[in-house]
Amino acid sequence: MRILILNGSPKAKNSITLQSMRYLEKHHPEHAFKYLDIASKLKSLERDFSPAAEEMQASELIIFTYPVYTFLAPYQMHRFLELLKDSNTDISGKWATQFTTSKHFFDTTAHRFMKENMLDLGLKVLPGLSADMEDLLTEKGRKELEDWNEMTELRIKLGTYEGGRKRCIAECVRPYEQQVEDIEKTCDKSISIVTNADESDIPLKNMITDFQHSLTLKSTVYNINEYPFSGGCLGCFSCAKSGRCIHKDGFDSYLRDKIQNASGIVYAFRIKNHFTDSSMKCYDDRQFCNGHRAVTAGRPTAYIIAGDLSKEDNLRTLIEARASVGGNYLSAIATDEMEDIAKSITDAAKAFSYSIEKDIVEPRNFYGIGGNKIFRDLVYEMRGLMKADHKFYKANGYYDDFPQHHKKRILFMNFVGLLLSLPGAEKKKGMMTKGMLAPYEKVLNDGK
Repeated sequence: MRILILNGSPKAKNSITLQSMRYLEKHHPEHAFKYLDIASKLKSLERDFSPAAEEMQASELIIFTYPVYTFLAPYQMHRFLELLKDSNTDISGKWATQFTTSKHFFDTTAHRFMKENMLDLGLKVLPGLSADMEDLLTEKGRKELEDWNEMTELRIKLGTYEGGRKRCIAECVRPYEQQVEDIEKTCDKSISIVTNADESDIPLKNMITDFQHSLTLKSTVYNINEYPFSGGCLGCFSCAKSGRCIHKDGFDSYLRDKIQNASGIVYAFRIKNHFTDSSMKCYDDRQFCNGHRAVTAGRPTAYIIAGDLSKEDNLRTLIEARASVGGNYLSAIATDEMEDIAKSITDAAKAFSYSIEKDIVEPRNFYGIGGNKIFRDLVYEMRGLMKADHKFYKANGYYDDFPQHHKKRILFMNFVGLLLSLPGAEKKKGMMTKGMLAPYEKVLNDGK
């Protein structure tokens, strides 16, 4: 086969992800591999997309290859997808799959995002492979890579795939006129509204204005389309020690001193390509100057979304997961899907204002607990490199939930296990249940 590797890593030929594709090329000389470093050539592709179009049309199998960045593909891959769709290049009917490396932090949402976009393009979509960054260095990891390659070839021979026809995904733009009067700002706290609304997107801008008018606290809008980004995250880890980005456009200071200084953050965007336009992904990726530190934990968040959110399961998962991982109470989502859009906006603003005024918090769910445990273990192992993360994790008790630290609980469970192994244990279960409920009854009786 003629196989095209679309390398979405900002590190281009130095990408760890790419090495697995090179391994397959070396061990399968019967195939013709071609590589296109879309991240490093992004600027030239913005000027002339035809080289990429020609490579894709000449291939039989396209493999989207990228590291997972902040729940999804890197900004550079998002921008490439925009250019591909805008170019109207017809690659429908081509075989396609994806390969990623990560520490398995929401690789699921990244793969789902890419799959949805591949289906839009009419590609014959095959299951991808999500590998650990170090899998290629192990015999087990190399076998899994080969197994995936064999199954990919088998599925192509059998003609088993998902999709194959272009999906008609019409961008839904609903009209909305500003209609909410500005109310008095009775709370002395302020919030940040981060948006990528185009100048021409009047409905979304009106939604943001009405949300501001409905708030009981002051707000500042930061339109990231207006920020002079010098580029997306390079994955260089230069910020790991100092927290300062290698880019000299001042975004790290702008992020911390302005946006993240607020008592809460609202995100406002229009759904495009199963997320929003790539500028928001550039913003997300560049927040890696904060490393793996949940620096806004405890501050509520909300969303203002234009588009059919109800049809975007993966995006809804991403929104919930981001809030839980970050320790941010997801107070409300305002959308223009509702029959009464203004009520959706005002209700969301009221809920968001209340959550800030009353310091509403909630426990992290599976997304937050699982995601933070992955980062906790990663930072602890790599604390020699991730110095800023390690200092933050240590100061904020992230390492306190290592199970080996819970010595009293371990001893108690050993004692309970011993009791249950003794003769007549069945008769003692009632007493054990009563003992387990005792501290809860004390809380209830104390009225706390």
